[in-house]
Amino acid sequence: MEQVDHDGRVTAYRRTQSAGTGPTALYVHGSGATHRVWGRQYAPSGPTHPAVALDLSGHGDSDDIDSGTGTTTLDAYADDVVAVGQETDADVLVGNSLGGAVAQWVALERDWTPEAIVLLGTGPELPVFDGLQEWLADDWDRAVEFLHERDRLFHDTGHEAASRSREQMAAVGQAVTRRDFMTCHGFDVRERLGEIDVPVLAVCGEHDKLTPRAYHETLAHEIPDGEVSFVPDAAHLAMVEQAETFNDLLKEFIKDAV
Repeated sequence: MEQVDHDGRVTAYRRTQSAGTGPTALYVHGSGATHRVWGRQYAPSGPTHPAVALDLSGHGDSDDIDSGTGTTTLDAYADDVVAVGQETDADVLVGNSLGGAVAQWVALERDWTPEAIVLLGTGPELPVFDGLQEWLADDWDRAVEFLHERDRLFHDTGHEAASRSREQMAAVGQAVTRRDFMTCHGFDVRERLGEIDVPVLAVCGEHDKLTPRAYHETLAHEIPDGEVSFVPDAAHLAMVEQAETFNDLLKEFIKDAV
């Protein structure tokens, strides 16, 4: 893992390079996850290299922040992404769920802007239903179980990566994961999508109950240079569950957009 110092803290990231060269993709994980969720993308067989995947503040090997939920956390996560993006000369920003919200926030609120953005399993708003909010605060085991039920994080609950997902969420911990979800709950840029002035691909797992089809169709319709694709036999973590299909979509989009 490499590190970048910024804003009084350290953000950790993994950078890989295959034999080929192309645009640099920077991958941003979602709530309760780490850079490892992008393992099939930053691997040598991934869609583009160099490839960079970071740990947002308080996740994995990155320093935490002293922040409540909402815009202050979103700002801090955006600063993490910008610091790593500038350090690695990233060309394409790829965000899943919370990471997609952060990517949109970077495009809207920061001077550093990638040449293209991929938004997977996310939307212009990310409300969290009341039950999950309560479980994240008071019944952590129930929250983790709920997220790993069919058609939420995974379409196939028996997928080999499901146990690793649980382990990552346990390692990140209840406090940071709840902060992530509640930051998502307050996120809403529906009225600002027209300000995003780079090509955007919205990608949705066809069975995703956490961020359904309509969210992605809104992104594609309201962003001036937006488009949408769907990944069959996948839910929220389509880049894990159907990595080859997702990687092919990403590769094709980057070839045309960058």
